[in-house]
Amino acid sequence: MTAQTLQRMEQRLQAQFPEHLIALPGGAQAAWREAGDTASDFAVVMLHGISSGAASWLDVALALAPRTRVLAWDAPGYGRSTPLAPAAPTGADYARVLEQSLQALGVRRCLLVGHSLGALMGTPWAVQAGAGRVQQLVLISPAGGYGAPGMGEQQAKVRQGRLAALQEKGIEGLAAAIDQRLVSPAAPEPVRQWVRWNTARLHAAGYAQAVELLCGSDLGQAAGQLAMPVEVWVGEHDVVTPPAACAAWAARLGARYVTLAAAGHASVVEQPADVAQRLATLLT
Repeated sequence: MTAQTLQRMEQRLQAQFPEHLIALPGGAQAAWREAGDTASDFAVVMLHGISSGAASWLDVALALAPRTRVLAWDAPGYGRSTPLAPAAPTGADYARVLEQSLQALGVRRCLLVGHSLGALMGTPWAVQAGAGRVQQLVLISPAGGYGAPGMGEQQAKVRQGRLAALQEKGIEGLAAAIDQRLVSPAAPEPVRQWVRWNTARLHAAGYAQAVELLCGSDLGQAAGQLAMPVEVWVGEHDVVTPPAACAAWAARLGARYVTLAAAGHASVVEQPADVAQRLATLLT
């Protein structure tokens, strides 16, 4: 992707999937991008992963916008969203901001989509909100977390590795090579560049909080607690949350399992048309 092409992507982002700042209690704010029928009280609500942001959903959002309202947040500590107060926040902390945001946005009911770490942010809220608020929950390449009993050693290793990489490389260094793990080997350069562009906009403090969420959470706690239909999707070339692991989560959560062809972990960037088409079928 040339600099000119990247500039056009950024212009399309601002023009067609603009950002809005939502005032939250206590003087905090949350940054959301929105497209489609902005007056509707129903929306497809999309939560990004640990190395990404709201802009990663651009092409998915624009494909869905003719049919429905679409919202994607920059999670607390990402973009212009206020970081959470605890140094080691839990899923409940992110769920509280999600609830406050959706109330402010007038969303009464939604199709909730969590990608990667977004699964650990959205699932606690889905458990709390129930089927009356969440029509369906879609987890794309869900992070399972390292907070389950017996995972202490692995949890410490992940925390140390992620935070050490952040300190040694900085956000710019993390972004420079992030595409090597997040997309399939056949992914074209524009896809890789957009993945890197999103990672380059992280804030160190917000990323460090997200690492703590990853290390302290256990997606398995939601088993038997989700009142709405659940689906688990994964790219066939995902090496971060591999298909076998996602299939196991689908079985544990009683979810329908779907494999996305020609996609790695960042399937929402690599195969947005497929992701959008599949989401659209859930709106009918």
